[in-house]
Amino acid sequence: MKNTESIQKKIFLLTIFSIAMGFLEAVVVVYLRQIYYPEGFGFPLKEAIWGGLFLEYLREILTIVMLLTVSVLAGRMTYERVSYFLYSFGVWDIFYYVGLKALLDWPSSLLTWDVLFLIPVIWIAPILAPIVCATTIIIFSGFILYYQNKGYPVRINLLEWSLMSLGALLILITFIWDYSKIIIQGGFLKRFFSLATDLNFQSIVTSYIPSTYHWTLFILGEFLIFCSIVIFVRRMKSIR
Repeated sequence: MKNTESIQKKIFLLTIFSIAMGFLEAVVVVYLRQIYYPEGFGFPLKEAIWGGLFLEYLREILTIVMLLTVSVLAGRMTYERVSYFLYSFGVWDIFYYVGLKALLDWPSSLLTWDVLFLIPVIWIAPILAPIVCATTIIIFSGFILYYQNKGYPVRINLLEWSLMSLGALLILITFIWDYSKIIIQGGFLKRFFSLATDLNFQSIVTSYIPSTYHWTLFILGEFLIFCSIVIFVRRMKSIR
């Protein structure tokens, strides 16, 4: 009983923390868009953003560090800590967009394109995609915490890891597809670590407008992750 109350309290506090982080990042993005996109954010990306690219890298890394830190503090065992991290990440990601909608009335729809991440290349997708991913990892983390709280020997086996990893890889490919294609086809791969200062690369990027997202590949990736979760849950239920 005490263990259940402890987990519920941790989840409540992590939820508050993650929501606050989501809104805080939304506030930061409001300031960035006032500087770089006073008329409203949209593609193509502007040349001005390259000047502050290092700071954006740093912001993204520190965000992950903060989520990892609170998860390690909240959890006692590895799987519990991983679950708290996944849960916090999912809640943070969703409420980042909730914050943008509340502060900027953006996006106009769930199919609006956005820049998701910058490391190692620019990740882009319609906003629906990262929200679906965030919801999925919240569900998965919830199952791990539930069975761990019930005293089950929680372990993710090779099949479950394989399906989940393959699904995540397919989704990642959909996120980095556009700009990876620009890098490879444009012959920029050899100059990868100097792209931030490469004027030819910047010229191409600042005229590029994404139009087609690989939803089929994304759905396949989500399906594989869903299969992994189903197998995990069924295996946990079979344990006595």
